Amino acid sequence: MALNAAEEETIESLKKWWEENGKQLLLTVIAVLAGYTSWLLWTNSQSSAAESASDMYEEILALAIPEPGVAVTEDERANIVLQSDRLIAEHTGTVYAQYGALYAAQQHVADNDLAAAEASLQWVIDNPRSGLFTAEDEGLMLSASLRLARVVLAQGEAERALSIVNNLDPKAYEAGFAELRGDIYVAMGRPLDARDSYVAAQQAGSGSDSLRMKLDELPDES
Repeated sequence: MALNAAEEETIESLKKWWEENGKQLLLTVIAVLAGYTSWLLWTNSQSSAAESASDMYEEILALAIPEPGVAVTEDERANIVLQSDRLIAEHTGTVYAQYGALYAAQQHVADNDLAAAEASLQWVIDNPRSGLFTAEDEGLMLSASLRLARVVLAQGEAERALSIVNNLDPKAYEAGFAELRGDIYVAMGRPLDARDSYVAAQQAGSGSDSLRMKLDELPDES
């Protein structure tokens, strides 16, 4: 059936538009499809990596948290540290690596390797998990800092431990930081400051027996 003048004009207009814009349209479609495919591949890769990191962390938990009354063996401690090192090497940007480093520090303390414990805790602090799709875990950072100050104090560096404690806003960890500050002042031979810190820890909500014992052991203010 013959086309009328209006139909022929429409077809000619479409042909002209395609000649002028068709190539750009195809390139745009290809770019969109390529981007979507890349995004799918990236998403699948991230999911696979997260699953692998989760499995490794589960192995650490199984070793680090045994049944009640069962102690972690020397071989298990070594395995925890090994798994933590793998997590850090293979999944640095995950929260699993951060918590794995915390457990590694715990094992180093148990082995009396305070320098290694300090290194593990410092790694957590120096590598906060933050970015476009993640937010820094403030509680984790404060917990790591509190443990770091304890390790530094245990190495006989009271001044440096005090600097760590005093340069942080403890927020919900006020009781723990105040008690540690008291321990530091005791090590520095400043019992009055230690008492003030221990009392501050009690006022912040700590009612532990160990804290009360520390207060009782301080010399009289007189």
